[in-house]
Amino acid sequence: MSKNKIIQQIESEQMGKSFPDFGPGDSVVVQVKIKEGDRERLQAFEGVVIGRKSRGLNSSFTVRKISHGVGVERTFQLYSNQVESVTLKRRGDVRQAKLYYLRDLAGRKARIAEKLEKKS
Repeated sequence: MSKNKIIQQIESEQMGKSFPDFGPGDSVVVQVKIKEGDRERLQAFEGVVIGRKSRGLNSSFTVRKISHGVGVERTFQLYSNQVESVTLKRRGDVRQAKLYYLRDLAGRKARIAEKLEKKS
């Protein structure tokens, strides 16, 4: 076996978690494991996905929320042990892959329209 095949096999074994199909503009709730002393708990981080990197085992996504009037961004490794689950709340209708322009907007201007599902 070549080195690349061995690496791909190990990565596919570690990518055991399944997540909903989400992308930029979608509102998600990320359940994150927080360790405080000898206790461990889950904390929800709810916001809008402003960027996503699809790099196999090294995939990550950035979520932005407004907390007490201050914008907070957090980047999560998708297949990290710290990320317990990702729940999709609503789909956003956007045309760009990276939504970094939201950093400069506030209030109603920072809203993202919801993507309407097609009826079949």
